[in-house]
Amino acid sequence: MTNAEAYDRGFAHLSSHTVGPLLASACQVRAPRLLDVGCGTGVVTAAALAVGAEVTAVDADPGMLELASRRHPYATVRLAALPDLPFEDGQFDAIAGNFVINHVPDAAAALRELHRVLRPGGALALTWWKSDEMTATNVFTEAIAAARVPYDPPARPFTAHDTPRRFTALLVGAGFAGAAVETVRWRHRVDLATWWTDIVQAGGPRFAMIAGQPPETVERIRGHYLRLAEPYAGEGFPVCAYLARATSPPSP
Repeated sequence: MTNAEAYDRGFAHLSSHTVGPLLASACQVRAPRLLDVGCGTGVVTAAALAVGAEVTAVDADPGMLELASRRHPYATVRLAALPDLPFEDGQFDAIAGNFVINHVPDAAAALRELHRVLRPGGALALTWWKSDEMTATNVFTEAIAAARVPYDPPARPFTAHDTPRRFTALLVGAGFAGAAVETVRWRHRVDLATWWTDIVQAGGPRFAMIAGQPPETVERIRGHYLRLAEPYAGEGFPVCAYLARATSPPSP
């Protein structure tokens, strides 16, 4: 299980940049019934509640849900994960997923499930990282390699769908209409020592192995991280993500 407090300080702060564009794409009706899928600690949920949405938030991590439900008592928070959602057909006016589709084992099945729970005419908005421009976390992978620590990163089945063209085709195959993908770039400005602490403490599938190393190995990785991250200390890490939007076709 991920350390939700550390995740909130680190990854959630990083991913919050896309929340505005994500909700602008998803919330196309007043006071929508919105599903925040893969809600994490509730960054999207908070923003959606602020614009008057009726929010249902789901995540597979109990620690994330505990934090999200404590912070956002006006949202309905439930334990659930794609591709199996405990909702009726057409239950939501809008669905927003901030960096969740890149973590599901079967993206096609996940999109079919999202299409099922979205009402005809409803809006979908999803984000995922452009992995080769994800400097803010790639420095950790590069530091592990530089420290010559054996590392077997988790499989990434989403790689087969992570370009705009491929993902658009996946949306169309799941039954969505009006599919489009835009590129979002920004600089993630953060104290380098704080970023190290938050990412390592958060754990998760990619970097939990760092904290599990002997102390001298952790310090060796950290030294390489600081060296690799130093060029970004002033202007921040360059980061890139994709934002996909689509709709469920209206009923005939």
